[in-house]
Amino acid sequence: MNAAARLTDNRRKLLEIAAEEILENGFQATSIGDILTKSGLSKGALYHHFPSKLTLGYAVFEEVFVPECANRWEPALNTPDPITSITTLLRTQVSEMTDEMIRLGCPVNNLGQEMSPIDEGFRQRINREINHWCDELAAAFKRGQAAGHVSTEIDTRQVATFFVASIEGAIGLAKNAQDRTLLEACVEGLIGYLEGLRA
Repeated sequence: MNAAARLTDNRRKLLEIAAEEILENGFQATSIGDILTKSGLSKGALYHHFPSKLTLGYAVFEEVFVPECANRWEPALNTPDPITSITTLLRTQVSEMTDEMIRLGCPVNNLGQEMSPIDEGFRQRINREINHWCDELAAAFKRGQAAGHVSTEIDTRQVATFFVASIEGAIGLAKNAQDRTLLEACVEGLIGYLEGLRA
């Protein structure tokens, strides 16, 4: 492996291990020492890519957590019938969630709850991403309206915002209770709401 490829590989390894640590422990309790031990890399190797713990955290958010969410959701939003595709995705996602995933919750929501009150960099990044989710959902509902699948009487941005708040709240409740059935009940309630939006 040449030097450039090794640097790229080391950077990715640091991001992936840091993401696991942040999801498990939260950002503030995540230890740079633990990341270095698990990666087998030196402090110099880490600081070559990330000059501070905050810059590492921002990179984890932008390069690991955000793409993981996008990869799950984007296919369901690019259809003429978003209610059906979102309903299918919700039920599939819940059925595939492990007990560990329920225990750990949503990484974006976790970081928002922990870091938004104390770090403006995290707050802005998280707010920007949640607004992006709402924009994408609103656009999906507009396509559904144009295709005749979604009621033209709804405010698509309002519905999108309510949807994001509902699903994040449901995941948070299930995490706190460590109870899959609570998540399932919330999701089915949200699906019932979506069905009421059909044209």
